Amino acid sequence: MNKRKTKIVITIGPATQSEDKIEELINEGVDVFRMNFSHGDHKSHKEIYNKIRKISRKLGKHTAILQDLSGPKIRLGEIEEPFNVHQGDKINFSINNIENDPKTLTLNNPKILEQLKKGDRIYIADGMIRLEVTDTFPDYVCTVVVVGGTISSKKGVNFPNAELKIDSRTKKDLEDLDFGLELGFDYIALSFVRTADDVKNVKEIIRQKGENTKIIAKIEKHEAINNIDGILEAADAIMVARGDLGVEVELEKLPVLQKELILKANKIQKPVITATQMLTSMLSNPRPTRAEVTDIANAVFDGTDAVMLSDETTVGKYPIEAVKVLTKTILEAEKYTDYFIYDIVQADHDSSIPSASCYIVENQKIKHIVVFTSSGSSAQKVASFRPDVSILACCHSDSTANRLSLIWGVTPYLVIKQYKDINKMLEYFIKHAVKKGDLSENDEFVATIGYPLGVPGSTSTLRIFSSEDIKKYLK
Repeated sequence: MNKRKTKIVITIGPATQSEDKIEELINEGVDVFRMNFSHGDHKSHKEIYNKIRKISRKLGKHTAILQDLSGPKIRLGEIEEPFNVHQGDKINFSINNIENDPKTLTLNNPKILEQLKKGDRIYIADGMIRLEVTDTFPDYVCTVVVVGGTISSKKGVNFPNAELKIDSRTKKDLEDLDFGLELGFDYIALSFVRTADDVKNVKEIIRQKGENTKIIAKIEKHEAINNIDGILEAADAIMVARGDLGVEVELEKLPVLQKELILKANKIQKPVITATQMLTSMLSNPRPTRAEVTDIANAVFDGTDAVMLSDETTVGKYPIEAVKVLTKTILEAEKYTDYFIYDIVQADHDSSIPSASCYIVENQKIKHIVVFTSSGSSAQKVASFRPDVSILACCHSDSTANRLSLIWGVTPYLVIKQYKDINKMLEYFIKHAVKKGDLSENDEFVATIGYPLGVPGSTSTLRIFSSEDIKKYLK
C-alpha cells in the first residue's frame, strides 16, 4: 500500500493525455486529475475523462477527476503589434477604441473600466507590467506606467486593490458546469471566487440538478482573502492558487498567506490543495531546483492535503519525472512529523468518534483505522486529525471512493454493498484485506461504523479488533 499521505493532483494536457501516459501517471501515484476548462472543447474533455475512468478501472485504482471552470478571467483585447512601455509613459484604456489607436488598450470586459477610480492599480501579464489610474472619463481611463514591459494581445489583467462588481460565473462557465455534472466529475473548482455567495450560487445550481458534486473554491483574489471565513464555510475544499493570488497581493505576503489559508482549512476539517509553480523548472529540465523541493516540503509541513502540478504536466517535457519528484519529496518530508500541528482541529459533535479512533491507534500502536463510510465524511474527519497510521475507507459507491482520493492519508480501499448485518460487512472487509496482504492474522485495527448502516452522518460506533477477532472472522 502507498504510504504517502499528502495527495498529488496533476493537470492533464497535451503532454499527458494519451492512455499510456495516464496509466503511467496513475502507477506513479497520481490521485487526482485536473481538467482545465480554459482550454479545449467538450468533445476533447469527454475523451480524456473517459480515458482516465477506463485506465483507473483497468488498474483497480480510484482516482478523482476535477473540473476547473474558467471563471471571469480579465484579458487585454487584440493588439496589432506588441509594443514596449516604460516607467512614466501614459497609457489609455478605451471602452471601444473607436479611434483605432494601436497603443490604446481594451479589455474583454470593458464595463470594468466604468468601475475604476484614480489610484487603482492595473497589473498586466501576471504583474510583470504595472500601471496606476490617473484619471477616469465615461469612455476611457488614463494610466501611468509604474513598471514597464512588452504589451501584447490577450495578456491577463488584474486589479489588486479595486472592488469590482462582475459576475462570478460566465455563460461559458454555466455551459461547462452543465456538461461536467452530466459527465460526472468528482469535484468542480471555481475560479476567481470573491465571496461565499459565489460558492453558494453554484451549489444551488448543482442541488437543483439533483447532484451533490463537491465544490473547491480557488483562492486567488484579494477579495477572497477578506472573505475567507465565509468562503471556507460554504465550500467543500479550497485551493491556494498562488498564480493569480501572487499578483493580487504583494508577493512577499504569499508565503504567510499560504500558511494561514492551510491552517484555517485544517481547523475546520476542509481539504486544501496548494497549487502553482511547484516544479516550474521541470517544464524544460529533468531535475528541480533546490528552492522547488523546499517549497513542496514546506507545503507538506504547513498541512496541505494535496499539492498540484499545472504546466509541468500539461506542456512540460518531463511530466512523469515531475510526479516522481513530488512523491519522493513528500515521503521525505512526512518522516518529520514534529512539523505537523495535531491539536488545531475545532472538532464538532460529529467528530467525537473520528477523534477517539485517532487517539486510540496512536496510544495503542495500532496500524490501521478502517472507516466504513457512505458519504466519505467520516473518513475526511478522521484524516483531519492527521493520524500517523493508514486510513482505509470502505465505501458504498465508486463516486465516494473517487472523491476520497483527494483527502490526506485516506486510501479509498473497498467498495462494498450496503449490508444490513454489521458482522457480514466486517467479515467481507477482513477476508478481502487479508487476501490482498494489507491485513494479517496478527494485526489489530480500529473500525468506525455508522448505525443504521449506510446512512450518511450516522457514525456512532468505534470498535477495536484484536488479532483474535480477525481470526474468528476468517474461520
